Amino acid sequence: MNVDITGAKILFRLPFGIVITETQVNMWIVMLVIALLCKFLTHNMKIKPAGKRQVIAEYLVKMASNFVKENMGEGFMKFTPFIAALFSLASFSSLSSLFGMYPPTSDLNTTLGWAIIVFVMITYYKIKTNGILGYAKGLTEPFAVMTPFNILGEFSTPISMAFRMFGNTASGAVISALLYAGLAWLSNLVLQWLPEALSSIPLLQLGLPAILSIYFDLFSSVLQAFIFCMLTMLYVSSAASND
Repeated sequence: MNVDITGAKILFRLPFGIVITETQVNMWIVMLVIALLCKFLTHNMKIKPAGKRQVIAEYLVKMASNFVKENMGEGFMKFTPFIAALFSLASFSSLSSLFGMYPPTSDLNTTLGWAIIVFVMITYYKIKTNGILGYAKGLTEPFAVMTPFNILGEFSTPISMAFRMFGNTASGAVISALLYAGLAWLSNLVLQWLPEALSSIPLLQLGLPAILSIYFDLFSSVLQAFIFCMLTMLYVSSAASND
């Protein structure tokens, strides 16, 4: 199969070794959907809400603001657009599997990219709060011999965040695919005594895959996006109020 090292299908090969993968295309589709949805909800807004669209838009903004305020505090309200965008991208990317698309969050490149951005923000606030010397000194505590382990601990944050979302999304897709294939085989085995017109129908695939899809594609997708955003807020606010 024509795929890259992460398992994403390669759709186009450009000069100089540049490739366009299914992850990239689907991510642009997700971003376009989010942009169009925002445009739809905020179109022709009034000072006083005159329609359901503006009421929904204002409710979503208020919910995002309260989410950041409760977890980071008043001083971090400027993070509201970032957290809202991160949650939207993460949840919509995972939910794209409901429409038969390859979810971008099943590609480690996607989640690792987000985690690196969060890591840069965490490091920035640690240095801003403690100064470069204070930050460096913190890596040697409580004993200088712990410095290598403290450095590894710093880099473990983005790695764990990236693999948590990637692992849950990818494993959900794999489990669903294996179960679907297994039920097709079992259905054929159990119903082989029936006429061919009936035995060829994978009756055992009805029901259970749909229930698992509700969990993996809906509940788990939104849950993992929520956890990723929660960890982002906690790590950044902790770094700014440190140490």
